[in-house]
Amino acid sequence: LPSRLSHRGRPPVSARTLFAGLSSEEKARLLEKSDLRGLGQAVLHFGLILGLGTAIALEVPFWPLLMPLQGILLVFLFTALHETSHLTAFRSKGLNRAVAWLAGFLIFLPPRWFGYFHFAHHRYTQDPLRDPELSSPKPKGLAQYLLHLTGLPVWRSQGKTLLANARGRFDSFVPSSQRANLRREARLQLFLYAVIVIAAAAFGLWQILTVWLVPLLMGQPFLRLFLLPEHGDCPQSDDILECTRSTFTNALVRRLSWNMRARLKVTAPGYAAFHRDYLKESLA
Repeated sequence: LPSRLSHRGRPPVSARTLFAGLSSEEKARLLEKSDLRGLGQAVLHFGLILGLGTAIALEVPFWPLLMPLQGILLVFLFTALHETSHLTAFRSKGLNRAVAWLAGFLIFLPPRWFGYFHFAHHRYTQDPLRDPELSSPKPKGLAQYLLHLTGLPVWRSQGKTLLANARGRFDSFVPSSQRANLRREARLQLFLYAVIVIAAAAFGLWQILTVWLVPLLMGQPFLRLFLLPEHGDCPQSDDILECTRSTFTNALVRRLSWNMRARLKVTAPGYAAFHRDYLKESLA
């Protein structure tokens, strides 16, 4: 694709070579964690969700227009789950795990299971036989692309995962020593969802639809547009700098996504540019 550019004309360098060349001071700076910065990010993100949710529940003037914004904030809790699964959002493991649990619960993704899924993805990125993210192929053609953007395949996959975990049926990347814990995690999530639904029906609290569930559906296309460029149409390589694309974007999206990278090989000058090129390649 035209968007595959070596960053600012730099000669190719593997991730291993890059990391080996870093000084101990540079490595320490890159690995630095902060509870204060993490809490600032969490308070901002969850605070906006709470604020918009309150406005929607109170049906302020033009409140339906707030639902897509609420949906974007909700679905981008996936990026919070991603960072806390890596234990990089906070210095404290407890804070990482607490925020991961809350984010995963709100987007119907079991957080501890996601950690094992995601680590397997990192270990075997773009390996068609071992990368669990490739169990669902990237969309090809306009029809698959549009279906992918709806997020419906993702909802179906996450629902199957929750039910399978609750029954004690796991993928091979889940360690046998952790399967009982992950079964309890899934059962707890399903129990809490049931409690929320029953309470909403009993007390007429249908605001969970307008504040949470419908916005989640509305926000999915924005998350799909954000995530597809990360590996979509990248080389099947064991070099993380080559098999992962970084997309240049604005400060608002960087803040919303909780994390951006600076050392790049495969890049796109923007999300619109990536999706334009992706469709051209897919429909060719």
